[in-house]
Amino acid sequence: MQNIGIFLHGGNPKFIRSVVADIMLLNRVLFSHSYFLRFDPKQWSLGQPYPPLGTLYAAALLRKNLFRVALFDTMFAHGPEEIDAALEVHRPDYFVIYDDGFNYLTKMCLTNMREAAFSMCKRAKEKGCKVIVCSSDSTDRYEKYLNEGADFVIIGEGEITLLELLQALKKDEDTSKIAGLAYLEKEKAVKTAVRPVMKELDHLPMPAWDLIDMEQYRKSWYDHMGYFSLNMVTTRGCPFKCNWCAKPIYGNRYNSRSPEYVVDELKILHGWFNMDHVWFCDDIFGLKPGWVQEFARLVEKEGIKVRFKIQSRADLLQDEAVVEGLAHAGCENAWIGAESGSQKILDAMDKGITVEQIRTATRLMKQHGIKPSFFIQFGYPGEMKEDIEETIRMINLLLPFEIGISVSYPLPGTVFYERVKADLQTKTNWTDSDEMALMFHNTFPPSYYKQLHRYVHQNYHRHLAQNSLKQLLRKPFNATAANLRKALSVFYHTPATLIEKAKLNRLEKAV
Repeated sequence: MQNIGIFLHGGNPKFIRSVVADIMLLNRVLFSHSYFLRFDPKQWSLGQPYPPLGTLYAAALLRKNLFRVALFDTMFAHGPEEIDAALEVHRPDYFVIYDDGFNYLTKMCLTNMREAAFSMCKRAKEKGCKVIVCSSDSTDRYEKYLNEGADFVIIGEGEITLLELLQALKKDEDTSKIAGLAYLEKEKAVKTAVRPVMKELDHLPMPAWDLIDMEQYRKSWYDHMGYFSLNMVTTRGCPFKCNWCAKPIYGNRYNSRSPEYVVDELKILHGWFNMDHVWFCDDIFGLKPGWVQEFARLVEKEGIKVRFKIQSRADLLQDEAVVEGLAHAGCENAWIGAESGSQKILDAMDKGITVEQIRTATRLMKQHGIKPSFFIQFGYPGEMKEDIEETIRMINLLLPFEIGISVSYPLPGTVFYERVKADLQTKTNWTDSDEMALMFHNTFPPSYYKQLHRYVHQNYHRHLAQNSLKQLLRKPFNATAANLRKALSVFYHTPATLIEKAKLNRLEKAV
């Protein structure tokens, strides 16, 4: 490619465009991903989709290196068979299923999406494409994907591996020396050396946003939420050691983009798409000392007014300067992995936080106008009834803005998975994100945890309503239609909570 660049330098612009087009014609890549929103009923009803950010990063890097890229976005597709039309239109040399490693929904490795990926692999293979897959699920189960039609599976972080692989395939060179690959050799799966993760994230080009039909996303958000949210990322990886958390793509390392680069991109995206809100989809936002404060300073300097939500940790939000900086920059919602109100369970999970830190972080966020939201996890091995009750008391006392409840979900590569894998039979993954099946033996049966999920949600909303009613009685002249509605909902949630609690008690007694 260098020789071509030297040859074209100073040449006729029309001739240069013609030659570059011919070069790109020989390197056609059709990207897709395996998340079908319609296959996940809960997420489809919520109507809050985010574009496949990881996929767009990979596409941008290939395009920068003179590959012709296109995207079949499965987000709103009805099924994998729709890939046929895209294959016919684009006639790619390479078909790449590249999942968005920044979205927790893809990290869950749902079986609905896995089966769809297998189908797309086979359909592309029938069209003569070289098929490449990069995802959390394929990293953990590369043999399955290779046996279902993939020629190569990228293990871990994928952009550089994919680029090196396609460059080698284009030149018909040996691929066995490329780090981060799995492929079949004499019908046996082999893996190459481990690919180191990238450190200089600012060197990556901006995601290829032009490949997305953004109006579909905008319409879904406005129809369901009344505003439009877009996703961005500032870091990769997480250095913490929670023993149930799988990190097959970006690992335990933590690498950060500069605040300057992030603010520049935020400004550009706001100019292009005029979004109302941003989800910074980092596992941990703003861990690097001083990063949040500098980010806030630059946001103010550039006059950017965009609300955003993040994911963080209770221990990181003990610093009032950090919380103040987040609020100043426009953070309106921070999700933390509270997980449990029992210190015994937090310690068993290797969370590295205390219940007291959860309380302090919640109080600080509320003081600075940030809405704290909790990820809650029930069913971790060793959790007893008193641990569950401590978690419920914590929720009722702290009243987070939102709660996301799950049951412990074992994923390959984790200490937790190794601990319970003897219990796992044929079922090792959920079908969709709302299945909530407990897949190993525990204190209570799976039916108990499903009912616990319903009860805790109902009880949480009852306490929110009671709090709204107290506020209304204390300051009646501040009443609005919204807080009046919320306060009066106590008359629905109170009896509903009693009903759900009675069902839970029956299941508990049946054990």
